[in-house]
Amino acid sequence: MSFLHDLAATIESRKSADPDSSWTAKLLAKGPEKAAEKFGEEAVEAIIEAVKGDRARLTSEAADVLYHLLVMLAARNVPLDDVLAELSRRQGTSGIAEKAARD
Repeated sequence: MSFLHDLAATIESRKSADPDSSWTAKLLAKGPEKAAEKFGEEAVEAIIEAVKGDRARLTSEAADVLYHLLVMLAARNVPLDDVLAELSRRQGTSGIAEKAARD
């Protein structure tokens, strides 16, 4: 997970960078809605590759999804550790039971 933490830290540092110098800074400068839109686009592309069964393309698109998820979280000031803590909280709980508890 340290690589994801490093990536999240790099994304966070781009919040104050010149948008002309960094794709991440440019995306963050456009606001959380644009970051969410881009995440959605990448997720759809990953779904398409999963359906096609192209392992290499799915791997590439999955990397894009993870990166854009981290950008979207940063745009809304949600730390990666908060997401990881939520996953940890859910560990060992049946997905069916966890979903039922939300309803």
